[in-house]
Amino acid sequence: MSTPARRRLMRDFKRLQEDPPTGVSGAPSENNIMLWNAVIFGPVATPFEDDGSICLDILQNRWSPTYDVSSILTSIQSLLDEPNPNSPANSQAAQLYQENKREYEKRVSAIVEQSWVDS
Repeated sequence: MSTPARRRLMRDFKRLQEDPPTGVSGAPSENNIMLWNAVIFGPVATPFEDDGSICLDILQNRWSPTYDVSSILTSIQSLLDEPNPNSPANSQAAQLYQENKREYEKRVSAIVEQSWVDS
C-alpha cells in the first residue's frame, strides 16, 4: 500500500543514497519503510566521535514534514557536538555537562569505547 508518507520516505531514501551527508547513513528496514536504521558518527574531536540516546525537539514537539531524513540525521549529529542540557535525554549527564564539562567528556568517551567493545 502506497501512502504519501511511504512515498516521501522512498524519495528521502533515494536522495540520501545520491547525496549522503558526511558522517551519517541510513536506510529503511527490509520489511518496513517506516522503520529506519542509521549510523551517525559524532563530530571529530568530541566525546561522541563514534557513538551516541537522544532528545531532539524536531523528533518530538517541533516535527514538520519539511524535514527530510538527511536533515534529521544531520541534526542528530549536530546535537552530539552541541548538546542541549535544558532538554536532556539523561538528566544526570546534563547536570554533569553543566557543572564539569571535562568530566562529562571523559565519561562519554569511556562509554563510547565500551559500546564498541560490547558490540
